[in-house]
Amino acid sequence: MNNVKATTLGIQHLLAMYAGAILVPLIIGGALGFDTTQMTYLVAIDIMMCGIATLLQVMRGKAFGIGLPVVLGCTFTAVSPIIAIGSDKGISAIYGAIIASGLIVIVISGFFGKLVKFFPPIVTGSVVTIIGISLIPVAVNNMGGGQGAEDFGSAINVSLAMITLLFILLIYRFTTGFTRAISILLGLVVGTVIAAFFGKVDFSPVVDASWFHIVQPFYFGTPTFDIGAILTMTLVAMVSLVESSGVYFALSDITKQPVDSKDLSRGYRSEGLASIIGGIFNAFPYTTFSQNVGLLKMTGVKERKVIFITGALLVVLGFLPKVAALTTIIPTAVLGGAMLAMFGMVVTQGITMLAPEIMRSPENAMVAAIAVGLGAGVVFVPNIFEVLPEWLSVLTSNGIVCGSVTAIILNILFNMIGPKKVDAMQAPLEAQ
Repeated sequence: MNNVKATTLGIQHLLAMYAGAILVPLIIGGALGFDTTQMTYLVAIDIMMCGIATLLQVMRGKAFGIGLPVVLGCTFTAVSPIIAIGSDKGISAIYGAIIASGLIVIVISGFFGKLVKFFPPIVTGSVVTIIGISLIPVAVNNMGGGQGAEDFGSAINVSLAMITLLFILLIYRFTTGFTRAISILLGLVVGTVIAAFFGKVDFSPVVDASWFHIVQPFYFGTPTFDIGAILTMTLVAMVSLVESSGVYFALSDITKQPVDSKDLSRGYRSEGLASIIGGIFNAFPYTTFSQNVGLLKMTGVKERKVIFITGALLVVLGFLPKVAALTTIIPTAVLGGAMLAMFGMVVTQGITMLAPEIMRSPENAMVAAIAVGLGAGVVFVPNIFEVLPEWLSVLTSNGIVCGSVTAIILNILFNMIGPKKVDAMQAPLEAQ
């Protein structure tokens, strides 16, 4: 393959993941009250770290890199936990938890395959569903202009959000292939252009941003290490590893490149290392982006060279604050319209994972019912368990942790001990 064609395909992969990549820092920075300078840095460093994480994974070394054509970005499952940690413990606790969870992932990477049995679809599906539910209020608040905004819920804000959402839906309905894959990105562009005619776009961040910058470790301060925050991010990392495993096997099938336990361990280590580097430079934990797998299958081009170029382009963009600043001018209401579509898809992803498991047995239905109900309940009523001892607050003060731990315990109770153990172990074999 010549360099021009490879570069074109690399840019195509970049565009397919770009909306997902920039939305995460925009949502988190907006929720934590970052100013435009901080937001620009956050977006730039996240783009760069997507590239570094991708390059770490595409390379195939002795200890790191699964060697498959996979693109990495920040997982949406981390958004709600990061906002909760930042709001409660401060920004420094976010990055301490990300670094610590990355170290834990590297430590357990060699035997994570044995831990996977504690994260079957009934557990991971419950966790993803809870995370999606917890994100919906963020999207709806942003549709109104952002919580606390003077014009919250104004006609112009709601209209911009709905126009953006409608445009995304129309693209998704009436296009296919690559255009459909970037419907969120196109919706954000159109929504921002329309908002500019109503004076809702401030271009000063782009004007003020420099053309080039040097990234700084611990830009937002020295990390602190809070047990509850670390537990939260470790659970998120576990779910991400399970999801990544599915992507690895899908890519293995597409590329006809067999994947064994050693390959998986290298892949897990790369994700852990990417999280550590992300924490040091104030970015986020990273996982595989499934939309790029779809694009890979659609184009039929399976060469790692293309993804190398995608990763390199992301790294270069991370050094260009003006490019990052362009994303910060997107009005909050426009973001809200796109968020509703993306976060709603997180909920449906969780439901898709849960549906066959619930149909399999009434016990699984009970696991999901209690885990999702309790997890979502704590998300909406966070002080419900204030009367419990302080040492239990690590498990009960965060809805995602509470729901995750509940799902794990109930799955062990119903499916891994006693007479149901045999049924739970045989079910996957019978399905085959």
